[in-house]
Amino acid sequence: MKKRITEFLKRETVLCAALILAVISMFMIPPDKEYLGYIDFRTLAILFCLMSIMAGLQKIGVFRWGAGKLLACVRGKRSLVLILVLLCFFSGMLITNDVALITFVPFTFTVLGMLGEEEKKRLLLPVVVMQTIAANLGSMLTPIGNPQNLYLYGKAGISIGEFLSLTLPYTVLAFVLLTGWSLIQGGICSKDQGLSAVSIQEKFPSGGKAKYLPAVYLVLFLICLLTVGRVLPWQAVLLFVFVSVFLTDRQVLARVDYSLLLTFVGFFVFIGNVGRVPAFREFLQRVIVGREVYISVIASQIISNVPAALLLSGFTEDFSGLIIGTNLGGLGTLIASMASLISYKYVAREEGERKGKYIVLFTVSNICFLAALILLDILLRYV
Repeated sequence: MKKRITEFLKRETVLCAALILAVISMFMIPPDKEYLGYIDFRTLAILFCLMSIMAGLQKIGVFRWGAGKLLACVRGKRSLVLILVLLCFFSGMLITNDVALITFVPFTFTVLGMLGEEEKKRLLLPVVVMQTIAANLGSMLTPIGNPQNLYLYGKAGISIGEFLSLTLPYTVLAFVLLTGWSLIQGGICSKDQGLSAVSIQEKFPSGGKAKYLPAVYLVLFLICLLTVGRVLPWQAVLLFVFVSVFLTDRQVLARVDYSLLLTFVGFFVFIGNVGRVPAFREFLQRVIVGREVYISVIASQIISNVPAALLLSGFTEDFSGLIIGTNLGGLGTLIASMASLISYKYVAREEGERKGKYIVLFTVSNICFLAALILLDILLRYV
């Protein structure tokens, strides 16, 4: 029992912290009717729908099938490295950063293993590091790329066009940096003799229910996009998505990250309560107002960017600053973005003797990208 509790605490550290903070705050502000007003049900509903859809698409292998088709066109190591990294970058914009890493990091182990042990050892750690950075930065572009974007987009009340114009400059610079690194890293390999040996045979889902599931999930995804854009009411879409998934592929509902939803609830309660304590609210407002981007970056290094977004959003109206700050804040420490832990777990399991080297390379690379993007932020603000 003690071992199970310890494992749970390690696995769900952020959830436990959120629930503990919520309980502590209840002693300051006893539960009352205002508690219901704390919780952003719209964000929770859309997040549940998106996680269900992405879990379904991942389960039936749509993402790996698409990646396999793309890699069939690869003819050199430079293009191989570039595609493996950019798969995470572009997919993160639509299927979220964590789903991108869950899907394509194990895929990368398989692909690089086909190059031989020497090339795999040379490329694996740097490629996985860049895939992680790529997923975190690619997800920055869209409101559905990661949980904090979805939440802050709803709080900001801006259009999708305004959101994209805000995040696009940072995403473009990230793309340039990732492309340059990939081409350089691919060129460091031993003499490129082509990749005819690499053949990923991913079959498109077929047979039984799998014939129509991709179409079902695509339709549900498009409906969710309309909800994000405030075209359809979230209540109706939540009911429709749940019923559709339950009737067509109910096992997927067990794959939803309910701990993330509970983490949101815990922080909603905590933020709502401390916001009703005048002294605490005034202190946080004095600290954050005018410094939203940089306070968000710093806070993300300690508590990760999703909790940072939830916490700081209660004490400033500059949601644009929080959007940029929490996305840039996903770079840095291993816990700055919880999605980064996904890659680390795969490396620790498959390359345990090199996990220390991975952490060093990960940290140095993240700091370099973070510095470049903060410099861009300074230029955009003051030049």
